Amino acid sequence: MTRLSVNINKVALLRNARGSNVPNLIQVASDCESFGAEGITVHPRPDQRHVRYDDIPLLREVVTTEFNIEGNPDPDFLKLVLDNPPHQCTLVPDSPDQLTSDHGWDTLKNGDRLQEITAALHEKGIRVSVFIDPIPAMIEGAKKAGVDRIELYTGPFAHQFSQNPNAAMADYVEAAKKANDIQLGINAGHDLNLENLRYFRENCPGLLEVSIGHALIADALYFGLSNTIKMYLNLLRTP
Repeated sequence: MTRLSVNINKVALLRNARGSNVPNLIQVASDCESFGAEGITVHPRPDQRHVRYDDIPLLREVVTTEFNIEGNPDPDFLKLVLDNPPHQCTLVPDSPDQLTSDHGWDTLKNGDRLQEITAALHEKGIRVSVFIDPIPAMIEGAKKAGVDRIELYTGPFAHQFSQNPNAAMADYVEAAKKANDIQLGINAGHDLNLENLRYFRENCPGLLEVSIGHALIADALYFGLSNTIKMYLNLLRTP
C-alpha cells in the first residue's frame, strides 16, 4: 500500500505572505491527518519562505502519523533535524536560490558525504531517504551510502506523461526494479497530481510513499482540503 504524505509548504507560503498566522500551519497539519493523510512533509529552506525553522518543534509535537523533513543537509538544516528528530529525513541537493527541487543527488560524487550524514541521522533513529533521479548507478550509490530509501524525482515523468505515458514511465520502472533488487525502499515526489498519480503508482513496483504538496494544495482551492486528500487517497487505493 502506497502512503500519502501531504507537503504543507504552500500553506506556510500563504501564511507568510501576510505576516500573520492565517492559515494556522499547525492546525492544517492536524487537519490533514484527520482527513486521511498518512504523513506530513515539510521542506524548510534557508530563506524560510515556506515552513520556517521555528515551525518544526511545534509540528513535531502535533504530527501523529509520519513526520518527514526534507532539505539540503547544510549545517543549520542538520542541527534542526537532529534537535527535532522526525520519523524520516529526505536529503535533497537543492541550492538556496532554487525555486523548487529539480534534480537528484549524484550519489557517486557525494557518497562519502551522504554516508556521514546518514550515520548521524541513524544515531537519532531517523529513517533516511535521498532525492534521486531514476538512474540505476545513482541508486546503487545510495545503497552504498547506507540510506534506507530513495525518493524518485518525478518531475520528468510528469512533464512527459500527457504525450507518452509509457515512455515517461520507462526509466522509473527500471529504477524501481533496481531499488527492489538491492532492498532500498521507494518513495516518489514532484509534480504528481490527480491526472498522473494512479498511473505512476500502478507502474512503479514497490512504491511505499508519495509526497505531494503544490498540486494537492492547488486542487484544494476548488475541491476543499478534506475532499482533495480523499481524492488522492482513492488514486492510491483503487485497483
